[in-house]
Amino acid sequence: MSPQPGAARPSPAADSLTDEALARGLVAGDEDCLAAAYHRWSPLVHSLARRSLGDVKEAEDVTQEVFLGVWRGRRGFRPERGTIGGWIVGITRRGIADALSARTRRLHLLAAAGSSLALADPVTREPETVLDRVLVLHELARLPAPQQRVLRLTYYEDLTQTQIARRTGWPLGTVKSHARRGLHQLRRRLQEDEQTDHYT
Repeated sequence: MSPQPGAARPSPAADSLTDEALARGLVAGDEDCLAAAYHRWSPLVHSLARRSLGDVKEAEDVTQEVFLGVWRGRRGFRPERGTIGGWIVGITRRGIADALSARTRRLHLLAAAGSSLALADPVTREPETVLDRVLVLHELARLPAPQQRVLRLTYYEDLTQTQIARRTGWPLGTVKSHARRGLHQLRRRLQEDEQTDHYT
Protein backbone atom coordinates (compact mmCIF):
# COMPACT_ATOMS: atom_id res chain seq x y z
CA MET A 1 0.00 0.00 0.00
CA SER A 2 1.28 3.45 -0.87
CA PRO A 3 0.36 6.55 1.13
CA GLN A 4 -3.20 7.75 0.71
CA PRO A 5 -3.85 10.14 -2.20
CA GLY A 6 -4.20 13.13 0.13
CA ALA A 7 -1.18 12.26 2.25
CA ALA A 8 1.76 14.64 2.20
CA ARG A 9 4.80 13.37 0.36
CA PRO A 10 8.05 13.55 2.29
CA SER A 11 10.81 15.78 1.00
CA PRO A 12 13.73 13.93 -0.59
CA ALA A 13 15.88 14.99 2.36
CA ALA A 14 13.49 13.56 4.96
CA ASP A 15 12.89 10.43 2.91
CA SER A 16 16.61 9.70 2.82
CA LEU A 17 17.13 10.08 6.58
CA THR A 18 18.25 7.09 8.64
CA ASP A 19 15.61 5.63 10.94
CA GLU A 20 17.38 7.18 13.92
CA ALA A 21 17.50 10.66 12.40
CA LEU A 22 13.90 10.38 11.23
CA ALA A 23 12.85 9.42 14.77
CA ARG A 24 14.62 12.45 16.22
CA GLY A 25 12.89 14.75 13.74
CA LEU A 26 9.53 13.16 14.43
CA VAL A 27 9.89 13.55 18.20
CA ALA A 28 10.87 17.19 17.63
CA GLY A 29 7.60 17.76 15.76
CA ASP A 30 8.84 17.82 12.17
CA GLU A 31 5.80 17.09 9.99
CA ASP A 32 8.03 16.21 7.07
CA CYS A 33 9.46 13.38 9.18
CA LEU A 34 5.91 12.17 9.87
CA ALA A 35 5.29 12.08 6.11
CA ALA A 36 8.54 10.15 5.67
CA ALA A 37 7.58 7.70 8.43
CA TYR A 38 4.19 7.18 6.79
CA HIS A 39 5.81 6.62 3.41
CA ARG A 40 8.34 4.19 4.90
CA TRP A 41 6.17 2.10 7.24
CA SER A 42 2.56 2.38 6.06
CA PRO A 43 2.90 -0.63 3.70
CA LEU A 44 3.97 -2.82 6.66
CA VAL A 45 1.25 -1.42 8.94
CA HIS A 46 -1.42 -1.95 6.30
CA SER A 47 -0.21 -5.48 5.58
CA LEU A 48 -0.28 -6.46 9.27
CA ALA A 49 -3.75 -4.99 9.72
CA ARG A 50 -5.16 -6.59 6.57
CA ARG A 51 -3.75 -9.99 7.51
CA SER A 52 -5.27 -9.81 11.00
CA LEU A 53 -8.61 -8.20 10.12
CA GLY A 54 -9.22 -9.72 6.69
CA ASP A 55 -10.75 -6.48 5.49
CA VAL A 56 -9.04 -3.88 3.31
CA LYS A 57 -11.19 -0.93 4.47
CA GLU A 58 -10.65 -1.74 8.14
CA ALA A 59 -6.93 -2.11 7.45
CA GLU A 60 -6.88 1.34 5.85
CA ASP A 61 -8.69 2.80 8.87
CA VAL A 62 -6.24 1.17 11.26
CA THR A 63 -3.30 2.45 9.21
CA GLN A 64 -4.58 6.02 9.45
CA GLU A 65 -5.22 5.64 13.19
CA VAL A 66 -1.74 4.22 13.75
CA PHE A 67 -0.04 7.24 12.21
CA LEU A 68 -2.31 9.61 14.09
CA GLY A 69 -1.14 7.73 17.19
CA VAL A 70 2.48 8.04 16.07
CA TRP A 71 2.12 11.81 15.76
CA ARG A 72 0.19 12.32 18.99
CA GLY A 73 2.42 9.99 20.98
CA ARG A 74 5.75 10.93 19.38
CA ARG A 75 7.18 12.35 22.61
CA GLY A 76 6.68 8.95 24.20
CA PHE A 77 9.15 7.26 21.84
CA ARG A 78 12.28 6.09 23.66
CA PRO A 79 15.13 5.03 21.33
CA GLU A 80 16.82 3.12 24.16
CA ARG A 81 13.82 0.77 24.23
CA GLY A 82 13.91 -0.12 20.54
CA THR A 83 13.74 1.16 16.99
CA ILE A 84 11.18 3.56 15.60
CA GLY A 85 9.96 0.78 13.31
CA GLY A 86 9.43 -1.54 16.27
CA TRP A 87 7.59 1.20 18.12
CA ILE A 88 5.25 1.73 15.16
CA VAL A 89 4.60 -2.01 14.93
CA GLY A 90 3.68 -1.97 18.62
CA ILE A 91 1.16 0.81 18.00
CA THR A 92 -0.15 -1.20 15.05
CA ARG A 93 -0.75 -4.28 17.19
CA ARG A 94 -2.72 -2.23 19.70
CA GLY A 95 -4.72 -0.67 16.87
CA ILE A 96 -5.54 -4.10 15.46
CA ALA A 97 -6.59 -5.33 18.91
CA ASP A 98 -8.86 -2.29 19.30
CA ALA A 99 -10.42 -2.92 15.87
CA LEU A 100 -11.08 -6.57 16.75
CA SER A 101 -12.63 -5.56 20.07
CA ALA A 102 -14.90 -3.07 18.31
CA ARG A 103 -15.93 -5.78 15.85
CA THR A 104 -16.78 -8.12 18.75
CA ARG A 105 -18.92 -5.43 20.41
CA ARG A 106 -20.80 -4.89 17.15
CA LEU A 107 -21.43 -8.60 16.82
CA HIS A 108 -22.77 -8.75 20.39
CA LEU A 109 -25.15 -5.93 19.56
CA LEU A 110 -26.29 -7.72 16.43
CA ALA A 111 -26.85 -10.96 18.31
CA ALA A 112 -28.89 -9.16 20.98
CA ALA A 113 -30.96 -7.26 18.42
CA GLY A 114 -31.42 -10.41 16.36
CA SER A 115 -32.60 -12.44 19.34
CA SER A 116 -35.17 -9.76 20.17
CA LEU A 117 -36.87 -10.07 16.78
CA ALA A 118 -40.32 -11.63 17.11
CA LEU A 119 -40.81 -12.50 13.45
CA ALA A 120 -43.96 -14.13 12.15
CA ASP A 121 -41.82 -16.92 10.74
CA PRO A 122 -41.29 -19.47 13.56
CA VAL A 123 -37.68 -19.92 12.49
CA THR A 124 -35.71 -16.95 13.79
CA ARG A 125 -33.32 -15.63 11.20
CA GLU A 126 -29.80 -15.10 12.46
CA PRO A 127 -28.38 -11.67 11.55
CA GLU A 128 -25.25 -13.04 9.89
CA THR A 129 -25.17 -11.23 6.57
CA VAL A 130 -23.52 -7.93 5.89
CA LEU A 131 -26.92 -6.45 5.03
CA ASP A 132 -28.28 -7.47 8.44
CA ARG A 133 -25.34 -5.85 10.22
CA VAL A 134 -25.70 -2.62 8.29
CA LEU A 135 -29.45 -2.57 8.85
CA VAL A 136 -29.26 -3.07 12.63
CA LEU A 137 -26.54 -0.46 13.08
CA HIS A 138 -28.46 1.98 10.87
CA GLU A 139 -31.64 1.50 12.89
CA LEU A 140 -29.72 1.86 16.16
CA ALA A 141 -28.39 5.22 14.97
CA ARG A 142 -31.98 6.39 14.34
CA LEU A 143 -33.10 5.84 17.94
CA PRO A 144 -33.54 8.79 20.31
CA ALA A 145 -30.26 9.67 22.00
CA PRO A 146 -31.11 8.29 25.49
CA GLN A 147 -32.25 4.92 24.10
CA GLN A 148 -29.26 4.73 21.81
CA ARG A 149 -26.92 5.51 24.70
CA VAL A 150 -28.37 2.80 26.93
CA LEU A 151 -28.17 0.16 24.18
CA ARG A 152 -24.62 1.15 23.22
CA LEU A 153 -23.49 0.98 26.86
CA THR A 154 -25.21 -2.39 27.18
CA TYR A 155 -23.76 -4.02 24.08
CA TYR A 156 -20.58 -2.06 23.35
CA GLU A 157 -19.33 -1.81 26.94
CA ASP A 158 -21.16 -4.83 28.41
CA LEU A 159 -22.59 -2.81 31.32
CA THR A 160 -25.53 -3.95 33.41
CA GLN A 161 -28.51 -1.66 33.80
CA THR A 162 -27.41 -0.84 37.35
CA GLN A 163 -23.95 0.13 36.07
CA ILE A 164 -25.52 2.23 33.33
CA ALA A 165 -27.63 4.05 35.94
CA ARG A 166 -24.45 4.85 37.88
CA ARG A 167 -22.60 5.92 34.70
CA THR A 168 -25.37 8.20 33.44
CA GLY A 169 -26.83 9.38 36.73
CA TRP A 170 -30.28 8.30 35.58
CA PRO A 171 -32.69 6.39 37.87
CA LEU A 172 -32.61 2.64 37.30
CA GLY A 173 -36.25 2.70 36.21
CA THR A 174 -35.40 5.27 33.53
CA VAL A 175 -32.56 3.09 32.24
CA LYS A 176 -34.85 0.06 32.07
CA SER A 177 -37.48 2.11 30.27
CA HIS A 178 -34.98 3.38 27.68
CA ALA A 179 -33.66 -0.15 27.12
CA ARG A 180 -37.17 -1.59 26.73
CA ARG A 181 -38.35 1.17 24.38
CA GLY A 182 -35.13 1.08 22.38
CA LEU A 183 -35.33 -2.68 21.79
CA HIS A 184 -39.04 -2.37 20.98
CA GLN A 185 -38.33 0.26 18.34
CA LEU A 186 -35.47 -1.75 16.89
CA ARG A 187 -37.70 -4.82 16.72
CA ARG A 188 -40.58 -2.90 15.13
CA ARG A 189 -38.41 -1.24 12.50
CA LEU A 190 -36.63 -4.46 11.64
CA GLN A 191 -39.98 -6.23 11.34
CA GLU A 192 -41.16 -3.49 8.99
CA ASP A 193 -38.04 -3.96 6.87
CA GLU A 194 -38.62 -7.69 6.91
CA GLN A 195 -42.20 -7.25 5.72
CA THR A 196 -41.05 -4.84 3.01
CA ASP A 197 -38.60 -7.49 1.79
CA HIS A 198 -41.49 -9.94 1.38
CA TYR A 199 -43.26 -7.55 -0.97
CA THR A 200 -40.26 -6.55 -3.07
